Amino acid sequence: MALAYLADRCVSYAKATVPSADHTIRIAPISLEIAPGKVIKTTGYNGTVPGPLLRLHEGKPAVINVINESGYLNLVHWHGLIIPSQQDGSAEEGSQAIPPGGSLRYAFTPGPTGTRWYHSHAMAMTDLTRSTYSGEFGFLVVEPTHDPGRYDREVTLAAHHWEGHWVSMQDIRKGPPPDNGLEAMYRSATLGERMLGHGEPIRVRQGERVLFRLLNASGSMGISLALSGHRFTVIALDGNPVPTPMTVDAVELDVAERADVIVEMNNPGVWVFGSTDEDDRNMGMGVIIEYADRGGDPQWVAPPKAPWNYTAFGRTSPAAMPDEVIDLKFEKIPGGRGRYNRWTINGKSWPDTNPLFTVHRGKRYRLVMNNNSGDTHPVHLHRHSFEITKIGNKATSGVMKDTISLPRYSAAEVDFVADNPGNTLFHCHHQDHMDEGFAGLIIYG
Repeated sequence: MALAYLADRCVSYAKATVPSADHTIRIAPISLEIAPGKVIKTTGYNGTVPGPLLRLHEGKPAVINVINESGYLNLVHWHGLIIPSQQDGSAEEGSQAIPPGGSLRYAFTPGPTGTRWYHSHAMAMTDLTRSTYSGEFGFLVVEPTHDPGRYDREVTLAAHHWEGHWVSMQDIRKGPPPDNGLEAMYRSATLGERMLGHGEPIRVRQGERVLFRLLNASGSMGISLALSGHRFTVIALDGNPVPTPMTVDAVELDVAERADVIVEMNNPGVWVFGSTDEDDRNMGMGVIIEYADRGGDPQWVAPPKAPWNYTAFGRTSPAAMPDEVIDLKFEKIPGGRGRYNRWTINGKSWPDTNPLFTVHRGKRYRLVMNNNSGDTHPVHLHRHSFEITKIGNKATSGVMKDTISLPRYSAAEVDFVADNPGNTLFHCHHQDHMDEGFAGLIIYG
């Protein structure tokens, strides 16, 4: 009751003191044609998928009016922003939900700079047309006060899977053990607005330096992306500049992760920019890159296989020592054939996980995370950035993120400073895993 009261007061204050919104987002059903004759009935922002690119400015207060015509209780989460919990767009933290037909004004000062995004934070449960399974997502870029201008142009590309359906993995004889419960599978995919080969190509000129802002906006599937005939120089992960920019053949992004990459356009032709997984490309995950004055069929050349590891972008020097170490263990309670799984953090599922642990302002906390399951988890911390300090047995420092992918049966450690008071949600960004209990609140003491 107290949190709802605070959220109501915060929203009322914003409405009373700010005369107009900088942006308006309308959540409503749309028919999305991702290929000729293939129309997806989904929900989008302002009639498009992705929604409009929001450009906010570092340190300049912003007001965004959201109108909910989705037909269900909804919220918009401002992913990667360090803002008050009442404005964060998570009901678990006390943010106000928007009823069908209602509206809500979010008011906050955006930061940090870089590639952020916004998306629904509603529960979906068994409905594979809602929340992050739907088209409710868009890029949000926080512009710095000073821009070094290291590129000639910018392209935003969001990956998404469509036409989800539930399957029992044992029925298709692949995936986790036979006692596993239902999992979401998909029939089509996009990188950008349409399926591979069915949208306008991205036209480039030889010699251009192109910044690609890449986002995995899928509900529950990790991806690997490559641009045939070219390499990526990774300059930022989750919007945060990396200490050691590296040139790679492919970029791996778990759900909710972003990567900023520079591509030198130095190999004229017509190329496929798409998933390194053939099944994903066949479902449509890709886009054509076409050089000026070049034609012909687009070419796909598989990149060399190489492991993806966050430590390649970090420093070898040790991170600062934490004030406290928190152990977190992630496990699955299999639902069995035709039923849904449950997920636990230290043996408990949401809401019994609360509070997950208590922090004190200004202290540095190290989360020692062990994924004791056969599933991969993109773990997201709301309203804070964290520093990766260990992957497996390899120590590192300097890579700042808000989401980290933990492959099956793996371990990682991250540090964050408790510098943004308020309830803070910690969860797996696979929609089904979160809905099945993989979440907990960190509270400030």
